[in-house]
Amino acid sequence: MSIIKIEDVTYIRYRAPDLDRMREFLSIFGMMEAASSRDALFMRGRGDAPFMHWTEKGEAGVVCVGFRAASIADLETLCRAVNGVIGPLTAPGGGYFLRLQDPDGFVIEVVAGQQREQCLNEPDVIGWNSVAARRRVDTVKRLARGPAHVERLGHYVVRVTDFSRSEAWYKEHLGLIVSDAIQLADGRTFGAFLRCDRGQTPTDHHTVALMQTGEPPGYHHSAYEVRDIDDLMLGHDHLRSRGYAVDMGIGRHLLGSQVFTYWLDPWGQRLEHWTDGDLLTSAESPRKAEIDELRSTQWGVLAHSN
Repeated sequence: MSIIKIEDVTYIRYRAPDLDRMREFLSIFGMMEAASSRDALFMRGRGDAPFMHWTEKGEAGVVCVGFRAASIADLETLCRAVNGVIGPLTAPGGGYFLRLQDPDGFVIEVVAGQQREQCLNEPDVIGWNSVAARRRVDTVKRLARGPAHVERLGHYVVRVTDFSRSEAWYKEHLGLIVSDAIQLADGRTFGAFLRCDRGQTPTDHHTVALMQTGEPPGYHHSAYEVRDIDDLMLGHDHLRSRGYAVDMGIGRHLLGSQVFTYWLDPWGQRLEHWTDGDLLTSAESPRKAEIDELRSTQWGVLAHSN
């Protein structure tokens, strides 16, 4: 039994030595400034989260990941279970947070009581024509060039020292459930894609992925949902036109099914654009996947440029 069931991942907190340079990259990537000061930068998407990317000034790296609890009551329940301390969240949207550490010492902040923002108006979506459905008639398709329209933070991936230990911790403290467990040829499980348990409300195939790769524990990437495949491709062209090289992609994942491209920020942190991912309810049973499925795409390229 889990202590609480979180609703979603809500932000990643980074450090970087140059906030202006980070702002420039994230704007090209498709985010918008929510707030800033001399020592901090908050960037948001077009959804209702007050921010999703938080950069503190300092040596480049990842500070922590924030998850959204369903209520302040849930946050208090978790606080009592871990004998923690709840404090005010001094960030756009306010609210409260409880700081935890996972088994590898990676900092997790569980937040509640944030003021949600009004979603920003989406550009008109011109209908798609396919063999099965002819939706666009007497209308030509002309797309405005520019950054992708980033909607929200969807997931992050982290390398862990001991998968079984980390999996148990994330299930107990955050209420996550397994979508796909990744097995080696000898049958040992070394990683998994885990999603939020929201009952019959469909949720992303994964909110967190834990991988025991033998490398030092740490952050691998964070992933941001964009409007559709056209939007992802426009974002791809825009980033390339501004001098950024694609890190991985373009392709469609096998596990999770997302269409993806990966990019590196100026300090080498990996960010993903994705769209058209699988949605699952809690009724969907965990499945086992072989390591080749993790390394495979349905189409496209899954290889780092470096």
